[in-house]
Amino acid sequence: MKLRWLGHSCFIIEGDDRIIVDPFINGNPVCNLKTDEVKVDIVAVTHGHSDHLGDGIEIAKRNNAVFVAIHEIAQYASGKGVTAEGINMGGGVKVKNTEIFMTPAWHSSGLDETNFVVSTSPAGLIIKSGKTVYHAGDTCLFSDMKLIGEIYEPDVALLPIGGRYTMDVKQALMAVELIKADLNIPMHYNTFDLIKADANEFKRIAEGKGFRVALLEVNEEIEI
Repeated sequence: MKLRWLGHSCFIIEGDDRIIVDPFINGNPVCNLKTDEVKVDIVAVTHGHSDHLGDGIEIAKRNNAVFVAIHEIAQYASGKGVTAEGINMGGGVKVKNTEIFMTPAWHSSGLDETNFVVSTSPAGLIIKSGKTVYHAGDTCLFSDMKLIGEIYEPDVALLPIGGRYTMDVKQALMAVELIKADLNIPMHYNTFDLIKADANEFKRIAEGKGFRVALLEVNEEIEI
């Protein structure tokens, strides 16, 4: 499996299928990729905020990809002409050769269209496509991360560290201890001034406790 970070919370996961998660590309100040350069089989979205839903509908249409999200966002995408699979907390779906399960996340959510008329729950995603990735979405620390780690045994945990709207470094370090993934990668930081964080501190402290961390540059790819 290969992971490529496009900045913020956006990753391309290349496993049994090619998946993009939280495809915030247009308007993402640290991403230099164009939407028409994205080639994927699946678009997966954690929640409806514009920096996560992002360009998901356009990318799904362009690639004839399956769009996976919580039920209400999937319905919204379907109404835009996208092939969509809705799931909800504790549930999941198999799309092509990939399984995607939904976990809780503590945050706010909603579609950024028509003044947040459609309100939905935020989520994390477990993506099993050769190996298992836990994308925590936008969330604070919560103790049930321990159960997520025990149930799904992720090879990789993608964790927000930027603070302000999500976990900060201190909370994310506690999440690492709860989840016990083989590898931890920070995300959702340094996109904007409001979410600046020291990823090197996260790496230093986590590795000092015996946990593996990879810090990716934007557009960097790692094989796991």
